[in-house]
Amino acid sequence: MKPSTTAVLLIGYQNDYFAPDGILHDVIEESAGVNNVLGNTLAFIERLSATEVLMIATPIIFTPSYQELTEAVGILEVIKNVQAFKAGTSGAETIPEFSVYRDRILEIPGKRGLNAFSNTDLDQVLQSHGVTDVVLAGAVTSVCIDSTGRFASEKGYKVSVLSDCTCGRTEVEQQFYCANILPLYANVVDHHQLIEALGV
Repeated sequence: MKPSTTAVLLIGYQNDYFAPDGILHDVIEESAGVNNVLGNTLAFIERLSATEVLMIATPIIFTPSYQELTEAVGILEVIKNVQAFKAGTSGAETIPEFSVYRDRILEIPGKRGLNAFSNTDLDQVLQSHGVTDVVLAGAVTSVCIDSTGRFASEKGYKVSVLSDCTCGRTEVEQQFYCANILPLYANVVDHHQLIEALGV
């Protein structure tokens, strides 16, 4: 694993998840708190900020009418019903803690589903930078992290998931996915182990 061919995908770091008054904050509060997900993520980003590692945020944002979700089911139906991640609202904005890294984190818009590759040019960006290793951080482990990780693996990327920089809907779910589901296609490590693997 080399910094020059590694990309970190920062998924779901938006106010509706991570702000105390976020519409969906309750969904991840337990798991994010237990694992200090935001603190670990910020420490990880800070460590990588002076390296060649490509860091990418893939926010999920919907139009005010949610016209993209005509037949939404599951978590997307919940998002539509509670009016989360709506364009023009503070909830859809990237968390303010990332603002200090705005020149370092590339934001790729267009995500309107579970998989960060869907409806975005993420794959083209990764290919143009010669990326071979994809590292996942963010929310929610059982949904967007898993969906993105599986797709990345199928596209031929080597996938790592940061166990202490991701959060499930519950801590039980988080532990189950990290122990039993994600290892089927990804290397599950904490951010300290990933930094060591990168040699930075």
